[in-house]
Order: sequence, then structure tokens, then C-alpha cells
Amino acid sequence: MIKAIRVHELGGPEVLKWEDVELGEPKEGEIRVKNKAIGLNFNDVYFRKGVYRIPTLPYTPGREAAGVVTAVGPGLTGRQVGDLVAYAGDPMGSYAEEQILPANKVVPVPPSIDPIIAASVILKGMTAQFLLCRCFKVEPGHTILVHAAAGGVGSLLSQWANALGATVIGTVSTKEKAVQAKDDGCHHVIIYKEEDFVARVNKITSGNGVDVVYDAVGKDTFQGSLACLKPCGYMVNFGQSSGTPDPLPLSALSAKSLFLTRPSLMQYTATRDELLATAGEVFANVESGILRVRVNHTYRLSEVAQAHADLEGRKTTGSVVLIP
Repeated sequence: MIKAIRVHELGGPEVLKWEDVELGEPKEGEIRVKNKAIGLNFNDVYFRKGVYRIPTLPYTPGREAAGVVTAVGPGLTGRQVGDLVAYAGDPMGSYAEEQILPANKVVPVPPSIDPIIAASVILKGMTAQFLLCRCFKVEPGHTILVHAAAGGVGSLLSQWANALGATVIGTVSTKEKAVQAKDDGCHHVIIYKEEDFVARVNKITSGNGVDVVYDAVGKDTFQGSLACLKPCGYMVNFGQSSGTPDPLPLSALSAKSLFLTRPSLMQYTATRDELLATAGEVFANVESGILRVRVNHTYRLSEVAQAHADLEGRKTTGSVVLIP
């Protein structure tokens, strides 16, 4: 028996239960991993509340962790007991002391990177990589808008985009978060509770607009984000912390010939080669110092309900990590 978080019904943080569960041995193509650290992400909240559909109830949340291999399935090569590995995405179930994972879904963690750092950056970092390098390829001279710039993904987007030579405009909710966003490479920081971000972006860009908006906030920022774009600009919506955006008629994009996408990491790391390359670039940027991973909050796994409440209440900045 191991301890894990189980969800028997959809709802608020109180539905996250600390329970005993059975965990078998790895089968062919699988490994067993003892988690050292588990990443907390806003999509965990979406699943818990039913915004994203879960296959069955009850379920164990979590889609990001780093740990040590404790057993390998029969005939498996390439992984061995004692390896430090990390994973992000599918399968769900990282809110547990140990878990069984497909060997082809994990990536090796360089020995220079602490498991807490690996668990906090693997999902968010790979998200930043595909958003900046493939979904829309950010290059020197581009001006970009990053919403929730002090959050886990937003912090990494700001740092990475700055290193790529872009002018970075970030929105945050408080003065304290503005300080962090500035430190993370935002050239301009907008406290959206104090000023209209569309008007400020318009002023910063002399009315030209930005090349791309990275928006994980959703409903509250969606229309404004579209208004911030220059002609032929890219609207990249990759989350909805404030709720699902209202339906948008295609004609709304035609005035400025805008592009709109709702991407997912899973499609950008669908092959083993894509997964290894994406994770490898993230870890290399951590090792080189391009990315400073801010693990600003840690909670015991058994205290995950409080962690969820704090995340939803926008009381956190940077990455949040759960320790089994």
C-alpha cells in the first residue's frame, strides 16, 4: 500500500482526499517510480472542477513529477533502478508516493538538477518551449504579451523570451508580482487591476500592437488580448484560470487577419524524439542559467487541498511543488 490523493467527486479543494491505495508491479514497458517531488499546475484544478474531462471517478490527480526508479518491467532496457527521471503529461496520477509509468513517457534528469527543480520545471518548461519555439517562433525584434507573468509558466516564458531577444510585456495582479516579473525579464509590467492593459499595450507599442499574446487567463483577458494584436498577429490561448472564453465568431479575426490557436503540450511532444528534445532544451537552459526556476512554495502532498486553494486564490507565484 502507498499513500495517494484520490478524488471521488468533482468540486473544490476539499474533494482531494489522502488515502491508502494498492500499487502493483510494473509490466512490460513500464517502470515504478518513487516520487521525490510533484509539480502542481493549474490544469490539476481544471480536472478537479470538471473544466477538463476526466475518464473515470475516482482518480489520482497530477501530471508532473520527478523521482527515482525502484523497479523496471520485464525485458525493459534503457532504464534501471536508481535512475532519476521526470515526466509531464499523461498518464495522470502523480499525486502519489509512488506510481507506475510507461518507460517511454519519462525523461532522464541531469545529475546537476535537483528533483524539486526538475518536478517544478518539466511541464511548465516544456510548455514554454513549444509556445515560444514552435507554436509561434519568437525571434529578436518581436514584441510579446504574457499574461500572468509571475505565474509558473509566465515566469519561464518571460525569461526565455527575453533571452531570445524579444521585448516582453507582462501583466500581473499585484505590485509584489510586478517586481518578480521585472526581475524575470519583462521590459514592461502592467498591473491589470490598476490600469487597462489594452490601453497600456497600445501606448507601449505606439499603436502597432504585439506580435503574439500568450494567454492562460482566458475569459477575463481574451477579448482584450485580441485587441492588443497587430495585423496578422497570433493569439495563443493555453489556459483559462478565470474561466472559459466566450465563443468567438470567425469574423472577429478577419479585421486584422489574426491567427488563433488553443495548443496542448501533448501534441507537441507526441513522439519520443520530440519529448526528449523538448525536455533536453529545458534542462539545458536551467543548467546554463537562462531559466531560473522559482520554487516559491512547497507543501506536503497530504496538504494539497491548501495548495490548490492558494493557487486558485492567486496567492502563489512561480512554481508550486508538493513533497510526498
